Amino acid sequence: MESYPAPARALVAAMTEAAAAHPERAVAIQGAPGCNSHIAALEAFPDALPLPCFSFEDALDAVKDGKAGRALIPIENSLHGRVADIHFLLPESGLSITAEHFMPIRYWLMGLKGAVVTDAMSHPQALGQCRHWLRARGLVSVPYADTAGAAAMVAEMGDPAIGAIAPKLAADLYGLELIADRLEDSDDNTTRFVALEPEAVKHAVEAPRMTSFVFEVHNVPAALYKALGGFATNGVNMTKLESYQRGASFAATQFYCDVEGGPEDANLARALEELAFHTKWLRVLGTYKRARARD
Repeated sequence: MESYPAPARALVAAMTEAAAAHPERAVAIQGAPGCNSHIAALEAFPDALPLPCFSFEDALDAVKDGKAGRALIPIENSLHGRVADIHFLLPESGLSITAEHFMPIRYWLMGLKGAVVTDAMSHPQALGQCRHWLRARGLVSVPYADTAGAAAMVAEMGDPAIGAIAPKLAADLYGLELIADRLEDSDDNTTRFVALEPEAVKHAVEAPRMTSFVFEVHNVPAALYKALGGFATNGVNMTKLESYQRGASFAATQFYCDVEGGPEDANLARALEELAFHTKWLRVLGTYKRARARD
């Protein structure tokens, strides 16, 4: 909590106390009160008690330690790509993806009353989603740990030249004035969140389902082609495939993947069996109800 700006600390303390009284309703989020994850948690789980955490790792630890029943983490944005490195955070965490939630993202420029802003502070993702708007107005981008935390920092600093880019809720919470709205570079700016719960928690998953997994291919010619062939031959629709590296060898390529269906479906079961045969290892991160169609 001490990592948050002073205006956020009292709110964090109150929300932490409420979550401690009912940990089964607590949803761990990354960011200060008023951030997009705060709003998304209330949308996805109307009975939720959002539990602010300073980092993604802290949010996952809150679930592992029993302080929260689940975490809600943003993993990708339609304008700026990957948000959280879920493929690094999740495989060894003992948590599984149990739901997804899509939320339209809207940003406001906010500052002190009567401010003439020259510098805009926010999370790098938000700055990236608003880069054309910022460039057109000659505003200097100032990276910060999260959007609402930037708003709290602007309130603490008291400098009228520094504003924050954050959701409107942050202005309400920290007493800032709204200066401009709809800063995002596209009207369909959307972030995908995933809910994470302990692997021991089992839910009946309604159709249509999605399954997420990570795997590592052998460093041989056509390794990925062979590994993924079973999805084509078994008619499994793959909606996301993303490569990443661990360490500095640049020799072992790993992949994060989303597909439609669940492992209990015969076609996906066959595809995963073939994938496992052609890879060094395979970890299923979770099966969950599909929140929206991938068209």
